[in-house]
Amino acid sequence: MSFISFNRSLRALVAASIAVGLSLPFTAAMADDATYSYYPQPVEAPDVSVGAQYDTTHVYVSGNDIDAFVNSFLATFGGKASPRAVFTVTPTPSKTASQYVQTPVGMLSVFAFETPVPYPFGNERTGYLVTDIDKAVRAARAAGADVLVDTFDDPIGKDAIIQWPGGLTMQLYWHTKAPSYAPLEFVPDNRVYVSKYEAQNFIKRFVRFSHGKIVSNNRQADGAEIGKPGETIRRVRLQSGFGNMLVFVTDGKLPYPYGRETTGYEVADLDATLAKAQAAGVKVLVAPAQNAEGRTAMVEFPGGYVAEIHQRAK
Repeated sequence: MSFISFNRSLRALVAASIAVGLSLPFTAAMADDATYSYYPQPVEAPDVSVGAQYDTTHVYVSGNDIDAFVNSFLATFGGKASPRAVFTVTPTPSKTASQYVQTPVGMLSVFAFETPVPYPFGNERTGYLVTDIDKAVRAARAAGADVLVDTFDDPIGKDAIIQWPGGLTMQLYWHTKAPSYAPLEFVPDNRVYVSKYEAQNFIKRFVRFSHGKIVSNNRQADGAEIGKPGETIRRVRLQSGFGNMLVFVTDGKLPYPYGRETTGYEVADLDATLAKAQAAGVKVLVAPAQNAEGRTAMVEFPGGYVAEIHQRAK
């Protein structure tokens, strides 16, 4: 083939490729997602969720505060706590007093470390029970999560720490002997704050991993819900086998205590719950106010744990 013939063939191939590219459908989802690429999407991974009653909020308190915290939490929401014991729950040497707290509105794993806390522990906000730890880690990786701490053994199973685009860090865990808990009376919200630069990337990837769905996506939500009256924010509610997630897309300029809370607890009667909480030594940081779904308040438990409590409109 002559150089001229080769050149003509190359130009024809490029023109054909451009024509095919231009014929590809450009959907609203692509326009909304700056991270979209034309590379083939990964094969859908298995659903490794077990149920919202097995998702735990991780709470780190000092040894001096653990009794006051656990007692105040139970007085506020009801439920029971496991016997306290000292374990090594990290892959490197450490010791922590640990307690599992079960309530009708959500579960806690409470840690009072007796040694310095190894990195990156203390940054993970929740623990999600999975059907198979190896499959779960592979599924998270396939969906775009980073693995901060690879799979390791703990006293009753296996764990890993993963991180999503936007900075959300969580634990995946698996028990050697599968637990069996009754469903929750109210499923709590995992409250997540992300930037506009990573929001769509995070949402797309977490929904893929969790096999979840977007329940609502309000781009003009009232910023007063997170202490920014007069401003609008994006407010996205997700739902999956791991429970509820409420995503706030913000500029990060948040007044205290917003962004410090990791979990929002739904209750039947907000005023009655706050009365019980205050009687148990809990501080009301933000008084009850209306939000998009009902009424909300912010509280701080002994030991410094900040939480949101809400009542849905009837």
